[in-house]
Amino acid sequence: MNVLLEMRNITKTFPGVKALGNVNLKVKEGEIHALMGENGAGKSTLMKVLSGVYPHGSYEGDILFNGTVCEFRSIRHSEELGIVIIHQELALIPQLSIAENIFLGNEQAKRGVIDWNETTVRTLELLKKVGLSENPNTEAGSIGVGKQQLVEIAKALSKKVKLLILDEPTAALNEEDSENLLRLMLAFKEQGITSIIISHKLNEIMKVADSITILRDGHTIETLDVRADRITEERIIRGMVGRDLTHRYPEREPKIGGTLFEAKHWTVYHPSQGDRKVVDDVSFEVKRGEIVGIAGLMGAGRTELAMSIFGRAYGKRISGQLFKEGQELKLNDISQAIEAGIAYVTEDRKEYGLILMDDIKRNTTLANLKHISKWFVVDDNREVVEAEGFRGRMKIKTPSIHQKTGNLSGGNQQKVVLSKWIFTGPDLLILDEPTRGIDVGAKFEIYTIINELADQGKGILMISSELPELLGMCDRIYVMNEGRLTGVVPRREASQEVLMKYMTSRG
Repeated sequence: MNVLLEMRNITKTFPGVKALGNVNLKVKEGEIHALMGENGAGKSTLMKVLSGVYPHGSYEGDILFNGTVCEFRSIRHSEELGIVIIHQELALIPQLSIAENIFLGNEQAKRGVIDWNETTVRTLELLKKVGLSENPNTEAGSIGVGKQQLVEIAKALSKKVKLLILDEPTAALNEEDSENLLRLMLAFKEQGITSIIISHKLNEIMKVADSITILRDGHTIETLDVRADRITEERIIRGMVGRDLTHRYPEREPKIGGTLFEAKHWTVYHPSQGDRKVVDDVSFEVKRGEIVGIAGLMGAGRTELAMSIFGRAYGKRISGQLFKEGQELKLNDISQAIEAGIAYVTEDRKEYGLILMDDIKRNTTLANLKHISKWFVVDDNREVVEAEGFRGRMKIKTPSIHQKTGNLSGGNQQKVVLSKWIFTGPDLLILDEPTRGIDVGAKFEIYTIINELADQGKGILMISSELPELLGMCDRIYVMNEGRLTGVVPRREASQEVLMKYMTSRG
């Protein structure tokens, strides 16, 4: 196979941080090439260099595409050669139609006037290629995340793509949508399209990748030939973290105490569809020192349950009772939930968990400013001491607590979110997809933190779409389907098969 892309000795520096140091990458024509590494290894930065997000002149080294040295000064410049990147955060405009999104900036026009017939015909052709049967005039914001991802790929195909770069394409997708996307990548390979995929999901990489290049701390570690070298998941992990993770979940001897928190007959209606129950007569308990899981398929009502408990942050016509150590709680807003010792770590850290433009220091203390204030004035020195303490305890990789949170890797952002809520001194910590989009090394560190919190006597309620994660971490697992609890499984009886049975059961 011919080499389609070669990146030689790429070095990229940000203020105070060398993100890439002499990185080399070779991608062969017609292959699916995986780029792997821990959070902060430099994967997304390298792809932003390739696609022109970081223009020529802002980095050192050479990019060769089809044997020709390229100096991309913008995304448009790289797209003209057929290099198209789809970022983890989808870039569709929700209010525009599917057709308008696909040809935005690439309008099908004659003499300066958009030809809507041509636009519609071409949109239908592109949607067919990615397996969508939506009406081109449908608003992009009204379709699910999985379908939006396919619209992004259709948009890439409209630009006559030769090299498709997918950055964490399945991070926000359920299992079925993820499988569809992987099948689509294999179909593109048959059509001669070359792909680079960044993903932390080892099982998905093993299904589709021909080659894997591993980065660690901004350097190229190795490139593996998946088929010829008979690569295993353990071999990839060793390359990513520089050590064997014999156990992906830290060992723990549970010290479970009395009942800390209880929900009884908890019922929640959809905020805009008034007659639709999203949580239906759910009762559960969490004991001190216990890690309790909530399993369920997409739409089962797990996040809705968690958010409605957390000061009615979601839902209408909420009924039922909440108890903490036998005393009934009345939580009408988030501040009352925090006051009662309840914290909720959202599944969407970028949208709801952090202020990305603000620094680590302010994000860490934001949910409990009164703890570092006197007469309503923040004590700057105390804020620095607290933030520095969490930086050390949580092993947040950053040169300074004054670093913008948006510049951190996903794993380090998640540690800042955890720091923010631990700083409120909660007794019950609700974790919604706590390791989504995070590499195996950072996951292990976060699991260790969760275990430490449980050992301190806190109650942990953990929602996860990854069944192995729930099985590896939880003492008991509640299972939800269509808003109802369909089962509760103690650790010794739990398996993926048992959980899946309850996840698809009507209860």
